[in-house]
Amino acid sequence: MRALAALLLTLVLAACSQQAAAPLNPPTFIAEGNPPLLSDWGMVRASQRRLVLGEGVTPYDLNTPLFTDYAQKLRTIWMPTGQSAAYNSNDVFDFPIGTVITKTFFYQRGAGDRVLQVADQTRIHDESGRIDLRHVRLVETRVLVRRETGWVALTYVWNEDQTEAALRRTGAVLPLELVRADGDVEPFRYVVPNVTQCAACHAPNVATREIRPIGPKARHLNRDYVYDGVALNQLEHLTSIGYLRGFESAERSPRNAVWTDASASLEARARAYLDANCSHCHNRDGPADTSGLYLDPGTPISGNFGICKLPVAAGSGTGNRRFDIVPGDPDASVMPYRMASTDPAVMMPEIGRSTAHNEGVELIRQWIASREGSCR
Repeated sequence: MRALAALLLTLVLAACSQQAAAPLNPPTFIAEGNPPLLSDWGMVRASQRRLVLGEGVTPYDLNTPLFTDYAQKLRTIWMPTGQSAAYNSNDVFDFPIGTVITKTFFYQRGAGDRVLQVADQTRIHDESGRIDLRHVRLVETRVLVRRETGWVALTYVWNEDQTEAALRRTGAVLPLELVRADGDVEPFRYVVPNVTQCAACHAPNVATREIRPIGPKARHLNRDYVYDGVALNQLEHLTSIGYLRGFESAERSPRNAVWTDASASLEARARAYLDANCSHCHNRDGPADTSGLYLDPGTPISGNFGICKLPVAAGSGTGNRRFDIVPGDPDASVMPYRMASTDPAVMMPEIGRSTAHNEGVELIRQWIASREGSCR
């Protein structure tokens, strides 16, 4: 009986090993329909307790990213053989049909089912740089695919076993508990966006309402990333692998500041943060055009950037404050008040988060406090 039990155990372990080591589907451009599983795309998949990328799938990062309830993010891009994006110094690159961009949201696990605000990068990544699923809670992966008819956004939610993600076009609300850096525990509702909510951010032109990426711009990508243990400029790397054409040099390309970089000026950090978190709506063509508040890099620091500007479309979200930005007085300014709120009738951005980004709010408060002038 012992010999039979040992044999059965060996067979079970072998089967599990073979299942865990099953090859990743090759990266595939799916021109029509909505694949039910993330693995159908072949871009990113859980395998042997690691998050594995398909062949030719290239990770990237942004100088200053969009805040999403303190989630960590793995961003990737893939294009069919022989295809490349056209470089643009000011706007999103012109990506070819067949491009697939993914963004996976995850947290470092805390005690029980809690997730951590601050992730230990040496713990959530293995020695080769892959995400170590033993210490991570995968939440969702968003897919943007460029089809002949335009960009399509699809959202996949990871299962409890962290082995697969399934399509959720209607979105989802996931109750989580966030362990703050000071140890306080904050329950919150992580919102996986539905198709309409995806378009709210990814359609930055209110007239066309066309969905497109918002992160892959020169000023966001002009930074180093570690590829196979070597730090390379991302724009140079994308050019070297044939994914980008028309790029000349990192020195001649725009570069946003890293919002946490204390060596950069306070103004550069604040503008980079507002660009990443607000300007896809707050620009002259965006969904927030009627507000008259434009936070894109092309707008000078003036009334249109919020200085002594009356909040014409804020409704009850002003907190009885008169101006978006009062130089030298963050407490009297509407902008940090709305950023710090989690009240749906007040908060900005109004979607994409359920918690307040305390550190981001503090950055904007410091910048406003440093401004000279008066609204009198």
